[in-house]
Amino acid sequence: MDSSAADPTLSAPGCPQPLRTARRCPSAHNKGTIRRTLSLLILELLDAVMVDSISKLQTDIERATALAKVLEQNTPVKELVQECAGELSAVNSNMKLALDRPNPLPRVKNALLRNENVEEMVNGVSRKLMVVNDAIRGQVRDRTLLDHQFAAAVEQEGAARHEALHDVLTGLPNRALFDDRLEHGLAQAQRHHWGMAVMFIDLDDFKAINDLYGHDAGDGVLKTIAQRLTTTTRSDDTISRYGGDEFLYLLTEIHDETHVTLFAEKLVRTIQAPCTVSGQDATVYVNVKASIGISLFPKDGVTPEMLVAKADDAMYQAKRIRSGIAFAS
Repeated sequence: MDSSAADPTLSAPGCPQPLRTARRCPSAHNKGTIRRTLSLLILELLDAVMVDSISKLQTDIERATALAKVLEQNTPVKELVQECAGELSAVNSNMKLALDRPNPLPRVKNALLRNENVEEMVNGVSRKLMVVNDAIRGQVRDRTLLDHQFAAAVEQEGAARHEALHDVLTGLPNRALFDDRLEHGLAQAQRHHWGMAVMFIDLDDFKAINDLYGHDAGDGVLKTIAQRLTTTTRSDDTISRYGGDEFLYLLTEIHDETHVTLFAEKLVRTIQAPCTVSGQDATVYVNVKASIGISLFPKDGVTPEMLVAKADDAMYQAKRIRSGIAFAS
């Protein structure tokens, strides 16, 4: 089950293993940087492939539209050619009647021959135009399918991008999207001289929920907490499932530590409300507590890695002293 899956960031070769302090080892930080870089490269590749596919579909649709216009223009031309052929045929019929009379004029006979040649040429043009129009009509009919393919490609691109950037269980932004938002937030904060906070949220004793009630109940708790955290998120903030029972919260445009403290206390109250979830045999009511570590920009760091690491350290401090909330020191 999702809630019991091991977090690959919790250990690193050559690092000590007590609790999850391995994440703070240099090798683990390097792994986090590599993972983040690979995630961004994959997203860029996905964007490039989907943009290229959609661009090709758009080009084909434009060609289909142009063919439809050509077909529309050809239709009256074909009708005009057929009308001319009909008129020539009528004139030739009259001239043939004139030739059947006694002593027809030589010029009439010559004119009839020329007209018959022209009539054949016009009929030939009409037949060729009909073939061309049939071919264009077939192309237009085939390429109208591209409209449906284009719509499907756009929908597929949206679904693929959402899946690549969001956690499957909770629907929250994943690490890759959070890292991207954090990079963007840092750039904005530096440009506009804003304050910013990263909060590392860990659910206390979450393993006990899995052990007592089963992993389905644990997953239910994670989804409930994710929904509650989403309701607290402002339009410019980001809440992400970092992994396991951990979440990251990016709080932008902050005024001071008091503002951040009040917001963190609100998160604690939101998380601590009882959860009603389905256990192994029945519906259970679970009370969940959380520890929140907070790092501030620019006081505690100016890079994503520094801010997340400092918030992580502060979260363990909050756990040790059972304060619920702790700022990076």
